[in-house]
Amino acid sequence: MSEKKEPGVWEGFKAFLMRGNVVDLAVAVVIGAAFTNIVNSLVKGVINPLVGAFGTKDLDHYRSCLKSPCETNAAGEVVNGIPILWGSVLSAVLSFLITAAVVYFLMVLPMAKYLARVAARRAEREGTKEVMEVTELEVLKEIRDALVAQRGSGPYKQ
Repeated sequence: MSEKKEPGVWEGFKAFLMRGNVVDLAVAVVIGAAFTNIVNSLVKGVINPLVGAFGTKDLDHYRSCLKSPCETNAAGEVVNGIPILWGSVLSAVLSFLITAAVVYFLMVLPMAKYLARVAARRAEREGTKEVMEVTELEVLKEIRDALVAQRGSGPYKQ
């Protein structure tokens, strides 16, 4: 009797890594990390100055004091009180929304349209193939009927 050898841990790990979706995920993570730098630069270089036109120069400086008085030292560290740093949360939310919008409008939406076109073309080709098969079948039936009719009325009757 031959025993089935179970794949080892290394072979399973290798098979896992060689799957296409794992490689795609790794590429997506690397591109996402690079794209995060672009979005953060956009927020710090464009959004923050626009907000600075109406208030402080940086969103990170927007805060409220939960327990008064909030006092900071020269380095900007809180010495007394409990601050709520809602400006940094707002900055992170803006970064997320910008990232999500760019990914959706530049990647997801065009890919969905492309896949819809490919599916429509495939369906159209399959529909044409079915029509061709039906037409071919009809022609073959006509040939058969003509041969039967010819055999029945021709000089070679049996």
